[in-house]
Parts: sequence; structure tokens; C-alpha cells
Amino acid sequence: MIKSLKARGDQLADIENQLKVFKQAPFDGALPSFKAQLEKLEAFPLRPTKTEIFQINVGYMCNQVCKHCHVDAGPDRKEIMSKEHLQRCLDIVEASEIPTIDLTGGAPEMNPHFRWFVEQASAIGVKEIIVRSNLTIIRANPKYHDLPDFFKAHGVHVVSSLPYYQSSKTDAQRGDGVFDKSIEALKMLNAVGYGTANSDLQLDLVYNPAGAFLPGDQAALEQEFKRNLKKDFGIEFNQLFTITNLPISRFLDYLIASGNYEEYMDKLVTAFNPAAVQGVMCRNTLSVDWDGFIYDCDFNQMLQMKVDAPSSQHINDFDMASLGRRAILVNQHCYGCTAGAGSSCQGTVT
Repeated sequence: MIKSLKARGDQLADIENQLKVFKQAPFDGALPSFKAQLEKLEAFPLRPTKTEIFQINVGYMCNQVCKHCHVDAGPDRKEIMSKEHLQRCLDIVEASEIPTIDLTGGAPEMNPHFRWFVEQASAIGVKEIIVRSNLTIIRANPKYHDLPDFFKAHGVHVVSSLPYYQSSKTDAQRGDGVFDKSIEALKMLNAVGYGTANSDLQLDLVYNPAGAFLPGDQAALEQEFKRNLKKDFGIEFNQLFTITNLPISRFLDYLIASGNYEEYMDKLVTAFNPAAVQGVMCRNTLSVDWDGFIYDCDFNQMLQMKVDAPSSQHINDFDMASLGRRAILVNQHCYGCTAGAGSSCQGTVT
């Protein structure tokens, strides 16, 4: 118990330190605040549109420890959403008629109530159920081997992480052997119809840059991934989403340790795209953590920046009207979502 409390204390201290990094203007005030950028566009405070996606982080436990992970997920994380909270999320989605549930983690499949939740979401007629899978979970243990069939049975939209179409870059970011296991999992998904021609089973891949740089053009990278995965492994998929790494958690640690933090932040600010502001995901998405607290996005979730709606910061007090009037909380990390073509969980914005 004492060890658990100490670990929780260390985690909160780390979050506090990260917030200090963003608030202390570490470059002698040379870089404008994200708030100032929005004010120039007369877009501050940023306001939500209609909520279309209810993104639920069902737990930080994961079978991988990825270098760029903004959730700091891993096998040692014990935070898991309870069945009671999951049921409350279902009630909210049904009552609010939110069309999309987006399940993330960690590895969401490791939540012991994961399958029950997907079954219930399907039963109440949720239009789209997204599961963000790291792929290797499908090969991690025999109890997960039937996941492709389970996904198919409930029409789940599978969004899978794959840093690159070659083993060297993938294993460098995600660990030795990850690429081979990912390829095996993709073949299993293809075998039941995911990502293949004339199938309505959606399989999308996610690309995150391996270092302190922005992703390349999404359309060009998609064609490159499709060509090489088909040629080398016979694998097919629908879309590639490119997502910018935000300076949070492990990626922030990497930037600071490697001396790239200032250069990377300067790169994000220089690439600020005003056209991306109106399409950022925090405007049509609500993010819920494993303990039921509500955030504008999963990046704010990792920084413990709860929604600016004091009467509706937890799913037990959920009030869509109050949340619809809130101002979205922003800070310097938000530059990651508005750099270049913009970045969201659904890929580029512009």
C-alpha cells in the first residue's frame, strides 16, 4: 500500500513538473504562447462543437513500453476502469446520442471488462466503436488470439499502431520483436476481412515519427506503407493516420534528455497552421480517464487538466449542456495539434 501511494505521488509530481515546463516560457519569452496565437485569430477561448466522439481510456496497462508513449503505459500500470464506470459511459453515450466510442489505453483489450463493454456498446446501437490496438496484444497470449474474430462479430473499427513498414524503425521505437508480432497480427486481421477489398471492416494504421520531427505528408506516406506492406507481406489496410508526437510524458523526457526540447518546440511553433485550429479534436471529442474524470482531449488528460466545467468534471455528474458551454483548456503542448497539416487521433486536420 505504501509503495502504491509513493508511486502515485511520484506520478503526480511528474505531471506537476511537466506543467511547469510549459508555463515557465523556457526560451526567454521568444516563443508566443498558444493562447496568444488563438487571440490573434480571435479564436480564444476555443469552444467545442457538437460532441461526436466519446474517447475512453479504459486503463494504462499495456504489454508494451513504447519510447514515444504520452500515456506512460506499461505492464506495471495498475489503473483500470471499473465495470461501474464503463456502464456509466454507456449510459451517457446512449442518452446523449454520441455516435462514436473510441477505446484507448494502454492496451484497451487488457481491461477485464473490455469484451463485455464492446458487446454492450454494440447492443445499444452505437454507430461506431473504435478500438486503438497496438497489434502485438493479439499475439501476446492465447486468450487474445481470437480478437480479430471478436472485432469482426461486433463491427469494430480497428486503429492499429505501426511506426514503420520495416522492422528496424518499429523495433527501435516499440521494442525488439514488435514488428514481427505486428505483421502476424495484421495478417490475422486481413484473414477475417479487415482492410481488404470489398469489405466494410475498417483497419487503419497510425504512424508516429520516431524522433524530434514532424510527420511527412499523410497521403504520400499512406501510399508508401500500402505499397511496401503489400509487396513484402501481402498486407492490406484502409487508411494511414499520421500523428504528431506531443511534448508530454516519455516523449518529453526524450526531448529534454537528448537536448532537443527547445528545437522541437520552435519547430512546432514555426509550423503553426491557423487553418488547423478549427479542426482540432478537442472541439468534437470528450476524453474520459480510467477513474471517470473528463478532459478536452487525452493529452490534457495526461496533464490532469480537467474540463473547465466545474459541475461536470466526472462522468457521475455528466451534464452535456454544461460541457457544451465550456472553454477548452490550452497550453504550449497544443502546438503539436496545429503544426503543419495539424494532428488528431483521426490523422491530419487539413
